[in-house]
Amino acid sequence: MTSHEATTPARATSRDVARAAGVSQAAVSLVLGGKWRGRVSPAKAEAVRTAARELGYRPNLAARSLRTGRTRTALLVVPALTSEFFARVYTGATRIAADHDFGVVLYPSPEGTGPARDPFASASAALDGVIASSMAAGALTALRAAGLPLVMLDSDPGDPTASAAVNLDIADGVRQLAAHLTGLGHRRIAHLAADVDSWTFAVRARALRAALAGVPGAELRRHPAALSVEAGLRAAHTALTAPGPRPTALLCDDDLVAAGACKAVRRLGLRIPEDVSVTGFDDLALAVAVEPELTTVRLPAEEFGAAGMRALLAVLDGTPADAPTLPVTLVPRGSTAPPPDPNAARPGGR
Repeated sequence: MTSHEATTPARATSRDVARAAGVSQAAVSLVLGGKWRGRVSPAKAEAVRTAARELGYRPNLAARSLRTGRTRTALLVVPALTSEFFARVYTGATRIAADHDFGVVLYPSPEGTGPARDPFASASAALDGVIASSMAAGALTALRAAGLPLVMLDSDPGDPTASAAVNLDIADGVRQLAAHLTGLGHRRIAHLAADVDSWTFAVRARALRAALAGVPGAELRRHPAALSVEAGLRAAHTALTAPGPRPTALLCDDDLVAAGACKAVRRLGLRIPEDVSVTGFDDLALAVAVEPELTTVRLPAEEFGAAGMRALLAVLDGTPADAPTLPVTLVPRGSTAPPPDPNAARPGGR
């Protein structure tokens, strides 16, 4: 080799990782293959992952796939790429996947909540498993036909075709919102309900009806809305101008719908929260971009995606999958307050 020729750094091997971590090569294989639980201590597993990162070690995935019959690839199906929530779910899933040398392909359903076509000539040949978030009933027929392990997120936990289900405590989030509004004194509440045929939005509607059923004097009206600012504006305008006493609170299934509701309130010459309180759901960045900032329910989206990936890895390893229901948190902000005094003069209203 002449003096001007560049040298190529030697690629780190599993032996190098084993030496740096103080373990056997077999232990390295178990840890990086995601099969270490019960065989390697958590401390040694972390030492292996740390050594692999520091040495820049990358296993020969092509050879491993031929040997194990696995592609080490998971598909994450979501209703849309435009939602910040699903971007966070993807981030959480890929974080866990990376620790196990898995890749995650993000696939938005062409028709929103369904149906999702098989994006490959044969999903079973291209993938090890599927994670589906917030999809409508029947939307995954084509992917289910591939016979792959399927982990459902924010979906019916009783689905017999799912290998595991991980959910958010959506019903509790609705109960927290209802308790917040009724605690402030609201009794006339309009539900700007997502006009989407999926399990998660059906749960919200049932939980809200149940929460208000025991509140004396509570009146609940439902106004369907697509998941957009414009649809929220139209639904809120309908709710606020319908015959009869005006609702004092708009409970929205989504922060985008709530942002549209805020626009409708102002266009009618009303104030938030003095005349009408508005709540959302998800706690997107939008929730603090509006003024006043939006009272909403915060969903742990990244941990949600991470839990889904952990469940899929467990299913692939043939071990019991942890199927938790993750807690959600009410975040009160400036868009909610006690209802107006019915005896006081109010702008723009009946």
